[in-house]
Amino acid sequence: MFKLANTPAPEPIMETLAKVEEFEKTPLEEQFPFTDSYNLITASAARFGDDIALEFIMQGLPDEPTSQVTFTQLSQQITRTANLLTKLGVNADTAVSIIMPILPQTHFATWGSQAAGIANPINPMLEAEHIGEIIAASNSSVVICLGKSQHADIWDKVIAGINGNKKITAVIAVNVPGLCEPLAESAPADGYKILDFETAIADQPDDQLTSKRTFSGDQIAAYFHTGGTTGRPKLALLTHQNMAFLGQLMQVYTAHQGRQSILCGLPLFHIYGCIIQGVAAFAVGYRILLMTPSGFRSPVAMKSFWKHIDRFNITSFATVPTVLMALSDLPVGDSDISTLTNVNSGAAPLSEPFKVNFEKQHQVDVSNGYGMTETTALISRAPANQPPGSVGMRIPYSQIRIVHLDGTTVIKNCELGESGAIMVKGPQVFAGYKADSDNKLAWVEDGWFNTGDLGYLDSDGFLYLSGRAKDLIIRGGHNIDPELIEEPLNAHPDVSISIAIGLPDRYAGELPMAYIVKVADSQISAEELIEHCANTMSERAAIPKRIEFIDAMPLTAVGKIFRPTLRQQITETLVKEVLASSSISAQVASEIEKKRGLVIRINVDDKSTIDATNTLFQNYIFTTEVN
Repeated sequence: MFKLANTPAPEPIMETLAKVEEFEKTPLEEQFPFTDSYNLITASAARFGDDIALEFIMQGLPDEPTSQVTFTQLSQQITRTANLLTKLGVNADTAVSIIMPILPQTHFATWGSQAAGIANPINPMLEAEHIGEIIAASNSSVVICLGKSQHADIWDKVIAGINGNKKITAVIAVNVPGLCEPLAESAPADGYKILDFETAIADQPDDQLTSKRTFSGDQIAAYFHTGGTTGRPKLALLTHQNMAFLGQLMQVYTAHQGRQSILCGLPLFHIYGCIIQGVAAFAVGYRILLMTPSGFRSPVAMKSFWKHIDRFNITSFATVPTVLMALSDLPVGDSDISTLTNVNSGAAPLSEPFKVNFEKQHQVDVSNGYGMTETTALISRAPANQPPGSVGMRIPYSQIRIVHLDGTTVIKNCELGESGAIMVKGPQVFAGYKADSDNKLAWVEDGWFNTGDLGYLDSDGFLYLSGRAKDLIIRGGHNIDPELIEEPLNAHPDVSISIAIGLPDRYAGELPMAYIVKVADSQISAEELIEHCANTMSERAAIPKRIEFIDAMPLTAVGKIFRPTLRQQITETLVKEVLASSSISAQVASEIEKKRGLVIRINVDDKSTIDATNTLFQNYIFTTEVN
């Protein structure tokens, strides 16, 4: 069994596939005894006691006072929260929806909800209608959310979203001093009661669960929203085994580093912020700096970002490419960032030239792994010696398989170096989607999960991504289902058919856009359709930034719309526009390669502009070849 040592291991434990295979010789249940998040966290409290688990800065100013939560207090607050929820009727089959910014209380709510029932974290930036749909789809009986505040509209959106939802019995308001307005308990006409979080948990026992609950690894711990169209949210079911496995696995991956301080600016409704910078960090004994309720979205905090790294001796943080690009333009100044050793970039592809430049600029390693909500954040993990372009190797006790598919039938297992659909199986893979209809295309043969991505493996076990088979648009790490855009557009009387795809963007990776075939004789403009989307869509991040009109959609041999052709077309168009704006004359061509995916070839007329052209496109996620 792996045991967390008091002193760091002399070297990393799993840096090669051979070492992973050696580690796996001990059965999983012997290697990792914990099978639920609650007992894993309470064990950390027993181990680390009065050490700081969470440190929080409200505004993000360089020298502002912080609030701190010890490991003991973390365990106590989680237990109190769970006991309050049990008192409110929550049991192992009951969901609790959590709509919160980045706060210590968000962790109390999330892990307390899992200890009593099922946690349902929801993006607080969604519109009221969408929040209400997710709460309803989860069958939640209790909602925990930020209280009424002049700085956020979460409270108003939640109350509007649950209007008419007869399942809700209580709304628990987290009223943070300096952020929220005092809110008295009341009983609205809808019949649910409103409770103040701190007051309600204050008299609950903090040393044991009053439910006397016995956990098993296959019990559902959380419903994570992964997308879905209006009226039918798509919810991924993650188990207690998923959570506990990742927590204990992180102890192994960090055993050579010792205990550290990490910065969290990722939202806690997101799988990485919740799991890797939540329960996994607690299991390791890290101190987590929660950088304001808005995280990386806080202009004040970001302005002083390097000062926070210096002040709190931060060793690592995880983020998305858009944030790294913003940080590359932020001078370090007189801040000492020598403690910073690693940055993990994820949720969206990262340009390899940009990665190399960032590492040189800040003398820090930037690793790029691969995972998704359905795999509890991890599929592959980058070791120290990560080959350029790879997303690491598989994690222990899991498998990665590259295949060619016909629907859900495997027609071929790919050779090494041959691109195909990425399948994954292992203890980190979720239990499926809540709606049976969402599971039909997700599973392939004997429990293999189809990631929807394309890639290939090399002889050393490293995975490389080469494209997407699924249609998601990834905007700065935020997954957008194209149907969210296509549904309102196709309902417009001037639209014959629409297809939404990702528009390449040097900062966000992709922005939502749509190709549209208009009805005959329509004079509708792109601007009018974008305004229509803005007035009808519940997810603001999905509003298209660009609309292109075409006479007909490209089709496959069997009559299906072929999105890769549209992606190829808009990328070529964008490249020509960028070149023109920089007065660079060139010929542009493209090819969709099996390994590298979309490759743009730029042949410049003036060869002295080759370096400038490479610089123009180094931050885009598509591959360019400039001659």
